[in-house]
Amino acid sequence: MNGPTTVSGADEGAAMPDAAPTAGPAVVPCRACLAGEDLDWLGGRSVSLALDLMTSVTVRPPGARPSGGAAPEGGAVPDGGAGAWADEVWAFLRQRLPGLGARPPAVTAHSDAPAASGLSSSTALIVALFRAFTGAAVPAAGGGGSWPVPARTLAQWAYEFEFAIFNGGGMDHLAVIAGGLLLLDGRTTGLPEIRHRTAFPDEWAVVVLDSATRKDTSDHIRSVRAQLAAGDARLAAYRERTDAASAAVWEAVRGRDLSGLGAAMSRAHCAMRDLQGMSTPLLEELRELALRSVGLPLKLSGAGGGGALVGVCPAADQAEVVARLRRALGPAHPRARVIPARAAAGLAPEIAAAPTP
Repeated sequence: MNGPTTVSGADEGAAMPDAAPTAGPAVVPCRACLAGEDLDWLGGRSVSLALDLMTSVTVRPPGARPSGGAAPEGGAVPDGGAGAWADEVWAFLRQRLPGLGARPPAVTAHSDAPAASGLSSSTALIVALFRAFTGAAVPAAGGGGSWPVPARTLAQWAYEFEFAIFNGGGMDHLAVIAGGLLLLDGRTTGLPEIRHRTAFPDEWAVVVLDSATRKDTSDHIRSVRAQLAAGDARLAAYRERTDAASAAVWEAVRGRDLSGLGAAMSRAHCAMRDLQGMSTPLLEELRELALRSVGLPLKLSGAGGGGALVGVCPAADQAEVVARLRRALGPAHPRARVIPARAAAGLAPEIAAAPTP
């Protein structure tokens, strides 16, 4: 990985902790992985879909009190919902933007996405912090809502920031910034290549079944990297089967084949479960319940154990599917939640057309 990129947005040495806040909040979608967990850094194809479970970060005027917010994955909420991420993102930016003050501006953060669910709520928060901080500290010339720091640069920075902590890939950062449906080609280092971006069919909707069991990817990534170093045959088989499932998912969406999409997502899930042990008995029980009660194939979103399952149904049927699934969960699964969602645009869909560095 190259050294830090510096963007000049103010006079060298000019302190900017009290810069005017952005006109509005930085609002970022979460994402569901329809196929291809880990392939964004193992190599191979993956398919992500941005969802309208949004995370917002607003820079507060000096002296304003926080209004509360949702906790990021794995963290407490000491400051307006952003937890410790705000200080860490600001420290990262101080190495790249000249003149930032020692302390970040206060923020208020909120997320609609369940935490630690495999829907990239933590990445959405981190990207929103990058966007809010750069918007407040480096006002764009002429205003008008243009980006003070290029979207591609923010994607690279957010990836580098999380890579230093979790050692994972860059699917999530591109997914929430570009939005829509992405077909990605993974790289062993750096952001994946966006091979294609397309809008998700308007006639389809997403159903999220949050198991209320937390997902932890840190141990998972270490384990998979050890498999990779050892040339593990099961990992090779997983990559082959999952890459094929990703191709099938993409073609099913492009062909408006909802049945084919469910079958391809199921194949991706089975590879996750059978070859990499990413599922759990509870998740399998919830999958069986959804298939039996509403005929909805579900797939685990995100690597590791626990988290949320996602499925796609006709938009006209979404309300009924959600209501029936909630009834089916009943007293046996009181903590599980069924969340309706739709596809979402990202912060900057145009980065899908930009060349990858």
